[in-house]
Amino acid sequence: MAASPSVKPGKPIEPVALTPSRVPVPPGPSQPSVPVAKQPILPLSKPPSPQKPAAPATPPPKPKHRRRPILPDLSPWTEHRTVGFGYLAVSIAAILVGTVLSLLMRAHLSWPAWKLPLHGLILPEEYLALVTMHGTLMLFFVLTVAPQSGFSNIILPSQIGADRMAFPRLNLLGLVLTAAALVVLLAAFFVPGGAPISGWTAYPPLSASALAGPGQGLGLDIWLGSLVLFSLASTLGAINTLTTIVKLRCEGMTWDRLPLTVWSWFTAAMLSVLAFSVLLAALLLLNCDRHLGTSFFLPAGDLINGTLVRAVSDVASGGGILSRAEGSPLLWLHLFWFFGHPEVYIAILPGMGLTSMVLANFSRRRVFAWKIMIATTLLIGLLGILVWGHHMFVAGLNPFAGTVFGASSLAIAIPSSAKVLSWITTVWRGRPRRTTAFLFALGFVSFFIAGGLTGPILAQPILDEYLHNTFFVVGHFHLIMAMSGVFGLFCATYYWAPILFGQQLDERLGRIHFWTTLVFAYSTFLPMYTLGLRGEPRHYAELPTTGSAGHLLQGAIAVQQHITASALLLALAQLPFLWSVYRAWRSRRDPALLAQQNPWFATTLEWAPALAPDAQRKVYREPCVYSPDGDIFDPQWDEDAEIK
Repeated sequence: MAASPSVKPGKPIEPVALTPSRVPVPPGPSQPSVPVAKQPILPLSKPPSPQKPAAPATPPPKPKHRRRPILPDLSPWTEHRTVGFGYLAVSIAAILVGTVLSLLMRAHLSWPAWKLPLHGLILPEEYLALVTMHGTLMLFFVLTVAPQSGFSNIILPSQIGADRMAFPRLNLLGLVLTAAALVVLLAAFFVPGGAPISGWTAYPPLSASALAGPGQGLGLDIWLGSLVLFSLASTLGAINTLTTIVKLRCEGMTWDRLPLTVWSWFTAAMLSVLAFSVLLAALLLLNCDRHLGTSFFLPAGDLINGTLVRAVSDVASGGGILSRAEGSPLLWLHLFWFFGHPEVYIAILPGMGLTSMVLANFSRRRVFAWKIMIATTLLIGLLGILVWGHHMFVAGLNPFAGTVFGASSLAIAIPSSAKVLSWITTVWRGRPRRTTAFLFALGFVSFFIAGGLTGPILAQPILDEYLHNTFFVVGHFHLIMAMSGVFGLFCATYYWAPILFGQQLDERLGRIHFWTTLVFAYSTFLPMYTLGLRGEPRHYAELPTTGSAGHLLQGAIAVQQHITASALLLALAQLPFLWSVYRAWRSRRDPALLAQQNPWFATTLEWAPALAPDAQRKVYREPCVYSPDGDIFDPQWDEDAEIK
């Protein structure tokens, strides 16, 4: 490796002795008078005018009283690493609660008569509340916050040669709103009626009225308020990310030299601005339907639990029953899934970029088809906002629109397949260092393929009519989004541990963590495909045991019990990881010391040595420049290239 150019300090300036100027001082009253010889008095033609007394010296102005600042000094809290760790803390709290909720769901599905200690039997509405809160916590506060807000705040500025995010105070505001959204969401468990039961999708008309069941009153109001805060925070964070990448890149960091992680954060941020803005509008419209008597999503004459839903003005006037203006639940589906499907790529795009960089780093190879990988990242983001309709094939969608959405859903497989081919080719015939980060990157590829293969099946309207709202869909999105996203987070933690904690995580515990998580994840989610093919619907608290439905689903309980046992083991498999992170956090050191040693022999700027205070960072080449044999590499910051 070429030696980094040394920065020669300038010659120190020698101090110059300063002597006070000698100014004659007039004699004062305390000084003795000097005798002077008398002079003869000469006549004057004009008497001299008497001298005016000197004006007294004006006293120096009194210092003005400085007003105390209204806001305290926020500079320690606006540092990008501090904000990033705050986002990760929010995600850790959410994933702990969400995991407990999922295990309670699994226990109830496997043993419906099981009584929860200190609570009793889990009622059907309580099961639906568990489903709603589990999905909301995991999708929003884990798979969105951790990769797009947590790791991007910690790593992004250093990867582009910046020392901060573009808007530090706006960055802190986003963290405060996100933490407040989590607290507000969890408060729904403790209000009268409990948490909402409408699922994380909150389909109207049942979400538009408190008459729909327990939790659909104050509980759903709290859920909507939480997502309003979260949408605002995500939009602000995305604007901050985009501005940072566009405006704060260092000298030489052209667009084609950006690491693929930065391209992924950039694309996900663009999707976030569009998707969360639409979701925010939909949430406000649903609130208007619930409390202001509007009818954006409620059809005329709609009955909920045998009661005709009336406008607020009709109730207040005491007049006869008047139906609302004509609304449509399909409007909510269009607005929600315009957000919902891009959300999938917001969750996994950062993992795609990191996987490309980690596989190349530890394989000592250049990323295969570098510019094509940049183009596929942008193309996935573009197509991701055009395929929302494939979630609505059974909702009465126009057949022509269904055909268009089905074709566009198949089209997104083209850039996704190109990424998979690049990952395989990058590793092929290489001599990789099989570190834990490298293994989790391979695991990401594995789940991306396994979950992605079932995507084209659900993209066909005729097949989706049977599989829609079954456990087949649950298995699909848990593999393609949940496990792929989580493996991306594990890969990031192990890879950037020297930057996070100042030391590497335990590799022995890391390998145990990887293999147990991989095996039990597949053991948990692959059997869901078989349940879906049998026709078992999701969101059912208990399966029928008699009649034709009971005969059709015979044996499903045994599969559910297997899934529950695997899910419990999957949760226990995280203990080595938690212990390793806890031990590293307790004995953490200065991250700059180990990062500058570049333990992975990486080429991107977050591993660059520190600069002198007055020096400027400069980039000379794209990342992942390795020699054919992998023995030599040229970092982005090294001016002297050894590889021609």
